Amino acid sequence: MDAQGQEGLLGTWRSPLGARGPLAWALALGLVSFYVALYFEDELGRLLGLRPFTALAEAAGLRDRWFLYGALYSVAMIGGAVRFLRRHGNARYHQIRIAVNVAVQVALGFCLPFAMRLWGAREFYFSYLWPLRLEALDPGQLALHPAAFAVYSILAVLVAVPLLTLRYGKRWYCSWVCGCGGLANTFGDPFRHLTSKSERSWRFEKVSVHAVLGLAALTTLLVALDFFLGAELPWLHAVAGPVRRAYGFVVGAVLAGVIGVGVYPLLGPRVWCRNFCPMAALLGLVQKAGRFRIRVKEDACIACGNCSAYCEMGIDVRAYAERGESFTRAACVGCGMCAHVCPRGVLQLENAPTKRRLPVLG
Repeated sequence: MDAQGQEGLLGTWRSPLGARGPLAWALALGLVSFYVALYFEDELGRLLGLRPFTALAEAAGLRDRWFLYGALYSVAMIGGAVRFLRRHGNARYHQIRIAVNVAVQVALGFCLPFAMRLWGAREFYFSYLWPLRLEALDPGQLALHPAAFAVYSILAVLVAVPLLTLRYGKRWYCSWVCGCGGLANTFGDPFRHLTSKSERSWRFEKVSVHAVLGLAALTTLLVALDFFLGAELPWLHAVAGPVRRAYGFVVGAVLAGVIGVGVYPLLGPRVWCRNFCPMAALLGLVQKAGRFRIRVKEDACIACGNCSAYCEMGIDVRAYAERGESFTRAACVGCGMCAHVCPRGVLQLENAPTKRRLPVLG
């Protein structure tokens, strides 16, 4: 294959940010430092007397550093969305998808929780569902909100998530609603080609992402049992609290933040989504039993490599396209970029049932 085919469209590997050069390493260092300072600001305050994000939040009239982070997150998504649409906005699918991404983040991820605090209520994040957000099924946390919010959280997981995923695949959430996916879609777009397509990465992904899902389920169960039985079983209370804090530290802070976003310029924008997100794991399991697939037009692929180069989930789409093999992959978030950059129209995202069972992998 020639060099252009390996690189994909628009010379992605020649970009100063997309070539893992000095600029990319500097940006990665800056992102990692940002998240370390954000998540461990309390420790910095005790050690050095510095609380930079809290000071900035107070200066901006925000309640705490997490609302400041929400505002910065929204700005990063908006800026990334503008850049993305300038490059790929000729496709209506992407116009709508990115617009929904940004609208959900700004409205439900920032403005509504901010307004709820102004109204004297506890903030509630409607777009973050279990198991991505363990509080969505934590009886102790749900008891602090109106009953309707608790009903919403439970029905979303037990009814909406499986039905929507069976019909549309995990793309309805991972590429349209989720804030983590939204940041990857927009701010992370310049780095999508950096995601590894190796077999080793695929094997690691299948173990790690389902392991985190198991930890999320176990932690949620322990917290729920502690809420109902902790007074009678002191040992349960002694176990549930540390487990919940450890999960929040390792998964919520280190994997989702420091690593998940910090290494965008080096390993691609979906390191968290692909390898560690419990929501992605859950949706992937349901997706394999659903109607979503990528249909491949037989005997049309010219092996240019654009589809694989632009797959942010590390799927070697070209290998399927060359064989003329339609497929379903648990990792696929249905972003549609493989179909968008294909010069021959070989690929198509579909939700229709098929008489012939397609191979299910991953």
